[in-house]
Amino acid sequence: MAEGEETRLIAWSSELRNVHQRLREALNIAQEALESGESNDTATRDLLLYCRGFCTALTRHHEGEDRELFPAIAAAYPQLRETLEYLERDHAMIAHLVNRLETVIATASPSEVAQHLDGIAAIMESHFAYEERKLLTVLETLELDTDPRTVLGPL
Repeated sequence: MAEGEETRLIAWSSELRNVHQRLREALNIAQEALESGESNDTATRDLLLYCRGFCTALTRHHEGEDRELFPAIAAAYPQLRETLEYLERDHAMIAHLVNRLETVIATASPSEVAQHLDGIAAIMESHFAYEERKLLTVLETLELDTDPRTVLGPL
C-alpha cells in the first residue's frame, strides 16, 4: 500500500470522530441558546435556527451512514452486520426524538425544549461512543471512494 493510500484509508476514522465532535458542538450551541433565557423574538428565532440546524445535521449524518457507510462496512466485514443493525435501530430512535423536537419546538416551553434536547443529547452520546468503539478500527482500513460529506453528513 502506498503512503497516500494509507492516509486516505485512515481518514475515515478521523472523519467520523470529527463529524461527531461537530454534532456535539452544534447541540451545545442549541442548548446554550435555550439556556440564555431570553424571551424575545430574536432569541426565539435563534433557538429555532440552532435546533433545526442541529436536527438537520444529525439526521443527514445518520442517513448517510445508513445509505453509504454501513453497506460498505457490511460488505467488507460481514461479522459486523448485527452491530450495524443495532446502530440503524439507534438511528431510527434518534430520528423519532428529532421529529418530536421539531414538532414541539415552536410551541413548547423552554423547559420542555430543554428536556427534549437533553434526551437527544444522552442517546446521541451513548450512540456515538458505541459506534466509535465498534467501528473506528474498521474505518482505518475501509476502502470507500466517495465524498465524506455524502457518507457522514454536511458538517
